[in-house]
Amino acid sequence: MTFRPLPAKASAALLHSSRPLLALFDQAQRIARLQALVDVQLEEAAREHCRVASWRDGCLLLLTSNGHWATRLHYQQRRLQRQLQALPEFAGLLKIQIKVRPPTGQVDYVGRKAELSSAAAESLTSAAEGISDPRLRAALERLANHAKPRE
Repeated sequence: MTFRPLPAKASAALLHSSRPLLALFDQAQRIARLQALVDVQLEEAAREHCRVASWRDGCLLLLTSNGHWATRLHYQQRRLQRQLQALPEFAGLLKIQIKVRPPTGQVDYVGRKAELSSAAAESLTSAAEGISDPRLRAALERLANHAKPRE
C-alpha cells in the first residue's frame, strides 16, 4: 500500500472552512482595529510600548513593555478612558487595566569585555614563574597572553 497525500488546500480556504481558525482570525482582526484606535489616542512615544490584549465586558486590557510605561499610562488613564469612550467601538468602556508584559524573544546580552593591562600580564607571568604545578603555571601564562598589546 502506498501513501497518497491529501490534496493541498489553499490557506484562504482552510481559514474560512475551519471554525476555530475563523474565530481566531476574526479576534486578531478585531484587536488590530482596536489597537489602531488606541494608538491614535496615545502619545507617540508610548505607541510602541503599549498593546491591546483584550476588550470584553467593558474592560480594556493594555499590555506595556515595562513598568515605566505602565506608570505613565496609569497617570493618563482617565484622559485615555474619556477619549476612548467617545468612540463608538469603546462606548461601553468601564475601565482600563494596564499590565506589564515584557516582549518575548531572545534578549541579547551585551557584556563588558574584560581587558588585561600589560602590567597585570607581567604580574601574572612573574607569578607563574614561581609556581611548581605545571597546570596552574600554564593557566596563568595563558591568562597573561590575553593582555592588551602596548600601542
